[in-house]
Amino acid sequence: MKKSMLATGFVFALGAGLSMNLQAQAKPEVLVKQRQAVMTLQGKYFGPLAAVAQGKAPYNAALVQRNAGFLDNLSRMPWDTFDPSTRNEKSRALPAVYDNNAKFKEAASRLENAISKLVELSRGGDEAAVKAQIGAIGKTCGGCHDDFRQK
Repeated sequence: MKKSMLATGFVFALGAGLSMNLQAQAKPEVLVKQRQAVMTLQGKYFGPLAAVAQGKAPYNAALVQRNAGFLDNLSRMPWDTFDPSTRNEKSRALPAVYDNNAKFKEAASRLENAISKLVELSRGGDEAAVKAQIGAIGKTCGGCHDDFRQK
């Protein structure tokens, strides 16, 4: 049993190291495409939630919970693709992403936390609280776009 757990741990450590090494070797244009893909998917799953929060779509607890779960995963994906090597690639990222990286990371963390809170609220069934949190996520996204994304 201990050998099995040790072997499993080794495989995970090796995989993590390989993954980090592969990420470090990724071409800047690939990193930009990856983060744009994640952001597109975030829009896909946040759009219906925004419609619910704005009263443009009926509240559907199952949809909210599903989309919140997807967003929870997606919200953690794009940040490592904002590597300094991507600074001169064609994208809508402003220089502030790289020049004020601490503020950018703080904004990313706020988004992750806001979405995690939505996941928790979506399990509780309080429609008003869920809608308010969706609105808070929208403001968090907008704030980051104001500071770090070209219009």
